[in-house]
Amino acid sequence: MSIRPQEPAPATPAPGRLPITELAEMKARRQPIVMVTAYDAPGGRLADQAGVDLILVGDSAAMTVLGHDSTVPATMDEMLILTRAVTRGSRRPLVIADMPFGTFQVSDEDAVRNAIRFVKEAGADAVKLEGAGPMLSRVRAIVGAGIAVMGHIGLTPQSATMLGGFKAQGRSAEKALGLLADAHALEAAGCFSLVLEAVPAPVAARVTSELGIPTIGIGAGGECDGQVLVWHDLLGLYEGRAARFVKRYAEIGDSIRTALEAYAADVRERSFPEEQHTYAMPIDELALFEQAASDQREYADDRG
Repeated sequence: MSIRPQEPAPATPAPGRLPITELAEMKARRQPIVMVTAYDAPGGRLADQAGVDLILVGDSAAMTVLGHDSTVPATMDEMLILTRAVTRGSRRPLVIADMPFGTFQVSDEDAVRNAIRFVKEAGADAVKLEGAGPMLSRVRAIVGAGIAVMGHIGLTPQSATMLGGFKAQGRSAEKALGLLADAHALEAAGCFSLVLEAVPAPVAARVTSELGIPTIGIGAGGECDGQVLVWHDLLGLYEGRAARFVKRYAEIGDSIRTALEAYAADVRERSFPEEQHTYAMPIDELALFEQAASDQREYADDRG
C-alpha cells in the first residue's frame, strides 16, 4: 500500500452530503460505492432518492445530452450549468464535476482556476480529471488549493484518439504495469479516489488491492471498490453503440417514444385536452367577458 505525503484537507462538502472521508471507510469495510452520472436537477434528485453515493456530472454530457460525437467539445460554461443543476437537485450524494478537455491540460494555474469555478459557481464537492504523467502536477495544484480530486486512468475518452480509439487499456504486462504505476502516482499526488475505465479485471483488482484510496470501475470488473455507469446508458436513453461494460437496467427511451407518439395522436385526433385538463370560469364573469369582447369588436369594425 502506498503512502501519500501530507496534503491540505479537501474542501468541506455541503451540509448533509456524504463526507469524502467516508469513502475510504467504505473501502476498508468492503462496502461497495455506487456512482452514477447525472446532468440535471431531476437526475440529481432521482439518484439521491435511489441512495446513490456519488454523482459524476460527466463530460459524457457532450454525447448524451448535447449531441456531439465525443466528449471533447464540452465547454466549461456548459459543464458549470449542468453541475449547478445537479447540485440543486441532490442532497446527500457527493457531486463530482468532470473537468472538460482544455480546462486543465495547459497549466496548473488554469486547472486550479477552473476547479475553483466548479466549487464556487456550481457547488461541486470535488472535480475529476483524466490522466496521469503531466497531469500529476495538476492534481497536486488543485488539491493544494483545497479542492478534492478524483483521478481517471485506463480508457480516458478525452485522449481516446491517442489511445487508438475506445478500447480496453492495460492488456499487455507492460501497459498494465504502467497503469499500476499511474494509480500509485495519482494517490501520492492527493487523489481521494480513482476511476478505472475499460481495464482488464485482474489488473483493476491488483490496483484496488494496492491503493489506500477507493477505485471506481467502469468496465474494470467486480473487484473495484465501487462502480459507475452513464445515466443514459443504464436507462436505455442513448441510442449510440453501447460499450461492452454497459448493462441496461431499463428501456426508458422506448417508453418516452411511445408516450410521445400517443400524445401526438391525441392532439391530431382532438382527443386531448379533455374537459378535466381545462379551466372553467364563473358564468357571470364569462357573460361579462363575452359582452365586452363583442362591444370591442363592434367598435373596431365601426372605426374600420
